[in-house]
Amino acid sequence: MAPFMATPNFLRAQPDGALLSVKLQPRASANEIGGPLGAELRIKVTAPPVDAAANEALVELLARQLDCARGRVELVRGHKSRHKVVKLHGFTPAEVLQKLLESTAD
Repeated sequence: MAPFMATPNFLRAQPDGALLSVKLQPRASANEIGGPLGAELRIKVTAPPVDAAANEALVELLARQLDCARGRVELVRGHKSRHKVVKLHGFTPAEVLQKLLESTAD
């Protein structure tokens, strides 16, 4: 049985995918997907918040985690903020949650 029965606050369904609300921590010691933090999912990246490096690292980390092409992961809001919204094209919130849970189980 999955630990989440309802869709968590940080994931919202869209007609063509899902929206993921993220609180990004740049300059972390490792790239990792953390747990929920209020209505956002905490994600850490080693890249600094300079010249969009942290945004790129976030997109790459999510694409790798979701096992999809980078083009399916789009930063839609928060380019210069720690609070970001990422559009995951072609995913349902349930699929995203399943893949994120697999990552934290390792």
